[in-house]
Amino acid sequence: MSRLGKIILSLTVAAGIASILLYLMARTVLFFLAPVLWYEKTLAALLLLAEAFTMVHALGYFLNIRHVIAAPDRPRFSMDNVPELTAYPPVAIIVSSFREPLEVIEATLTCFYNLTYSNKHIYFLDDTRYDLPGQDTQLMASYRRSVDDLCRRIGVNLFRRKWRGAKAGMVNDFLDFLAGRPKAGFEFTPFEDIPRRETEKYVILFDADMNPLPDFVEPLVAFMEANPRLAFIQTPQYYSNFLTNRVARAAGLQQAVFYEYICEGKSIQDAMFCCGTNVIFRREALESVGGFDEFSVTEDFATSLKFHIKGWSSAYLNKVCAFGLGPEDLGGYFRQQFRWALGTVGLLRTILGTFLRGPGRLPAAKWWEYFLSGSHYFVGWVLFIMMLCPVLYLITGVPSFFARPELYLLFFLPYVILTLVLFVYTMTQRRYRFKELAVGIILQALTFPVYMKASLLGILGYRGTFKTTPKGSSKALPLYALWIQVGMAAACAFALAFGGMRLLNGDGPVSALLANGFWTFYHLGLLSTALYFNHPEEPRP
Repeated sequence: MSRLGKIILSLTVAAGIASILLYLMARTVLFFLAPVLWYEKTLAALLLLAEAFTMVHALGYFLNIRHVIAAPDRPRFSMDNVPELTAYPPVAIIVSSFREPLEVIEATLTCFYNLTYSNKHIYFLDDTRYDLPGQDTQLMASYRRSVDDLCRRIGVNLFRRKWRGAKAGMVNDFLDFLAGRPKAGFEFTPFEDIPRRETEKYVILFDADMNPLPDFVEPLVAFMEANPRLAFIQTPQYYSNFLTNRVARAAGLQQAVFYEYICEGKSIQDAMFCCGTNVIFRREALESVGGFDEFSVTEDFATSLKFHIKGWSSAYLNKVCAFGLGPEDLGGYFRQQFRWALGTVGLLRTILGTFLRGPGRLPAAKWWEYFLSGSHYFVGWVLFIMMLCPVLYLITGVPSFFARPELYLLFFLPYVILTLVLFVYTMTQRRYRFKELAVGIILQALTFPVYMKASLLGILGYRGTFKTTPKGSSKALPLYALWIQVGMAAACAFALAFGGMRLLNGDGPVSALLANGFWTFYHLGLLSTALYFNHPEEPRP
């Protein structure tokens, strides 16, 4: 980007921030001055909170963009400045698998074998529950033998142990094994051609469906060697079924927004958190915090906070180094999003408690980033309120604030325009088209009931259980499983018809009815895409 382009972009960011602050001040003043009844005041308060949430998170996005464009001379982790790698310390390449399809495991382990790093040790952590009652014992015995044969054929060390703590527990038990503190009941079968006894300095963790490129390890080890206080380096996730499945494509594009400027901005502030796969850890750092957090279904995010509290640093390398499988139907996608939302919002309680006990333990910028990340999945409630208010206005005339669209034109419209321009421009600089990004935004909007449920359970302290995302099949959800989306779509359709009758009868301000009708029609369009995403797809070669 040219110097002039950076100046223009910086001014646009500043204007966007100013529009957010101006709108929130105007809306807050109007809220307190409005002479309305208690029920309308309650609804207006919810709407104001929803708008404030949206704008605070937009502010976080603007600030991350500002950090990226304003820090060209600060140390950055990119492929343009990889340090020279003079030594090749031993690295453990690990994947934890809970009864994943054998073809998925084989593809992953084969990619591990093809990694060009010379001093690597490959470990398959088989976390499958072979002892669960009610299972087909012959089938499970056959699966176990197949895993053994696969590891033997490729040359991958195999680790099993008595099940506990899901993925985090498995990785922690493996780390204890590496450190010479194995727990009772473990099984280790070395299948390397020449078993080595070196102590691995670094651990690279993958999900079972992630296929790393051959040169994945070298730049990460080089950065870790040059920065001894780095606890981990995160790399992005991209889906290999991006072009062959509509849900995986939309899910991948939704993640792309996060893995571009947001992650780079967090990394510049030393506030990047771990995403659970495609990441390298320093074993010393892991041991210093007692391993992965076993009390959250998003153990990666929870452990990141422990690293930063302990004084370790983190980084993000924006290089596509591995490809995985995205969820292939709405059921799988909703399950994935529920797990992420439940764990992330659940950790918000820990973030708040840690902050109150010692706000000086982290810089303000890191707390800001953790609060933004921990509260992100309340977006489900925000979307619900944003959908509900125009519907209520068209039917009942409440909230009356919606009867004054000139306030939107004066304060809200500049924010919308600046946000849209900034978002589209910055993402096109990374070669994304708005049409593509819109698909991911729409899928996230459809997920609002999942986020509502998960965030409520998370803030109440419900832990949940770890469940893997199904792979290799696409199934349509029954219509009753989408009853909230369908019900809200029906409400939008009814409100449009009712509002049209009010417009024809002159019952209410024309501008207000048209403005609310526009938003209701927009939300109806979003919700109707549930039928598109829920249509099953045959797997393609």
